[in-house]
Amino acid sequence: MSTELPDKAGVEPVAADVFGRIGTLETRLARSDREIEAAQAIRYRVFVEEMQAQLPPDAMRARRDVDSWDAICDHLLVIDNTIDGDADDRIVGTYRLLRQEVAEAHGGFYSASEFDIAPLLARHPETRFMELGRSCVLPQYRTKRTVELLWQGNWAYALKHGMGAMFGCASFHGTVPESHAVALSFLHHNAGAKDEWAVRARPELYHGMDLMPAEGINARKALALMPPLIKGYLRLGAMVGDGAVIDHAFNTTDVLIVLPIASISDRYLNHYGTDAGRFAG
Repeated sequence: MSTELPDKAGVEPVAADVFGRIGTLETRLARSDREIEAAQAIRYRVFVEEMQAQLPPDAMRARRDVDSWDAICDHLLVIDNTIDGDADDRIVGTYRLLRQEVAEAHGGFYSASEFDIAPLLARHPETRFMELGRSCVLPQYRTKRTVELLWQGNWAYALKHGMGAMFGCASFHGTVPESHAVALSFLHHNAGAKDEWAVRARPELYHGMDLMPAEGINARKALALMPPLIKGYLRLGAMVGDGAVIDHAFNTTDVLIVLPIASISDRYLNHYGTDAGRFAG
């Protein structure tokens, strides 16, 4: 049974492993295999039923997005406590988190299958990286408060484990990079990871993002065409690697997000709290 924090007058106690709560929603790590399986089912609903991903036959039969990384990752959840049923019935969003020391003990990061991250890691031997992945939220919960809770969870987790930088794949829907020319070109010209944070798509998978000249890009239009997750990363202060990768199985065009903790905008640090306490109580 999880420990609870001391009760405040008129406030329901919050379990010690809950990273944040807004209204009826809360964010925490999965506590059991059953909750991880429920998160995988949410991922199936979003990636397969909504975005037409094609998973291996076993995963399609089980109706769960599952791979070998699931066993070594922590699974961040957003839970709606107004839904009847057990905790696994109340999961409405999820993120997959992988710390560098865990990845290196089990064969590496997921992102390394698409991006050449080894030079990036080698340039920062003193920095502990964490990988973010498999972010998804059920359609009816794609709201500001759900996104805020996911980031509250990521930030609290990063602080708890002493992480120095976050990175991970983020996706555009579809497998034709040219259909996202405005947004990809904007990222290339305005948010490219440079110098010590530079990172490139694997050469055999590389698709150029410099599809339009900088002067031909309307910034407002480019941002409007971006998935909310990528816009959220940019607001935090994230950079984007060089080159996109087509993921045919997931029906996406992927870019690599790089976010040093020290680069997170002061506005967001103030919002979530330097101790991740903004929504913790």
